[in-house]
Amino acid sequence: MLVALAKLGSPNMVGQFALGLAISGPLMMSTNFYLRTVMATDVHNEYRFGHYLGLRLLATVLAFHAIILIAIVGNYRWQTALVVILIGLAKSVENVSDIFYGLYQKFERLDRIAIAMMIRGIGSLVGFALAIWLTGRLAWAVTALAGWWAVVLLTYECRTGKALLNTVLPHEKIRPTWEWPKLRRLLRLSLPLGVVMVLASLNTNIPRYFVEHYHGEAALGYFAALGYIMVAGYTVMGALGQSATPRLARYNVSNHAGYRRLLTKMLALAVAVGGVGILLAALLGRPLLTLLYRRDYAEYANVFVWVMVAAAISYIGSMLGYGMAAARIYRAQVPLFATSCLGIAATCALLVKPRGLLGAAFALVVGASITVIGASGILMFRSNKASKPAEAETG
Repeated sequence: MLVALAKLGSPNMVGQFALGLAISGPLMMSTNFYLRTVMATDVHNEYRFGHYLGLRLLATVLAFHAIILIAIVGNYRWQTALVVILIGLAKSVENVSDIFYGLYQKFERLDRIAIAMMIRGIGSLVGFALAIWLTGRLAWAVTALAGWWAVVLLTYECRTGKALLNTVLPHEKIRPTWEWPKLRRLLRLSLPLGVVMVLASLNTNIPRYFVEHYHGEAALGYFAALGYIMVAGYTVMGALGQSATPRLARYNVSNHAGYRRLLTKMLALAVAVGGVGILLAALLGRPLLTLLYRRDYAEYANVFVWVMVAAAISYIGSMLGYGMAAARIYRAQVPLFATSCLGIAATCALLVKPRGLLGAAFALVVGASITVIGASGILMFRSNKASKPAEAETG
């Protein structure tokens, strides 16, 4: 979609799209509470699917209203405000789909996630590109995106989720469960991960805020286009991490040697994917950026190399994050990601104004490095408790 927008639109439109994601992303993440992973690692079925769905619906409605408020009072041009609201609507639909993915993940039916993502991906790309080509308006493209995601949710995801529940947990239904004491306990359990998700989203978006503030929407468009190539690697890491998380959680309870072996394999693959990305950026950065976007994007090939360095480090941090989630290490992640955010913000404050996009890329490297060092320390510190049953942290 970003490639289509870059080729059929303008850097300003790419910047608008990136700004919409940068505003809606942290807000949606703040109410995400990482419920997908909490559900997938709920080995003892302490909560029903309806509890997760109910909490996600309540939180998503709250986040969407916050996005609308920011778009209205944020002193943006009306076209930009409209795009922000529509992206918030699309992310709201995605938030609900994510709960169904947690259900599939819990019972290791990753095939259904794959099918859903392929249907969503192909349809949204076609609709998004056609809307840009026919209307030249980003708002119509994002409307098409949100509409297609809603269709997939209401048809394939709800239907297959119901069929899976009927098979594995026939007493449960595809509807929210409003047991308020249970919802409050689930909120307390998952709230630290909600904070972590916000901080993780800010790690990505803080450099974008600085770039837009000091250098404008067009510069943000160039930087966002470079950054979204990281998403290709994150797709691989996400597929690996999400598929391994339920098994990691079971190993954490009963097979600590298996937990360490599986996490080591995940880290090795992260290093391999990140290394390939750096190599491609260093050797083929200019032609790759020209092919994906346009020739003017290739002027930032040096920035692209540093973005891919940050991506490689982030992939390692992502695998360590899945390891912590599987072990239900939640609260310790909050100060870790807060420190990473502070490091990114400080680097941006020092470098983005004088160094532009290169300074923003350096900030991503700093933040990713802090995350990897801290996550490694947390897991090593916890390893001396490996012989004890794993529990969600309470303090």
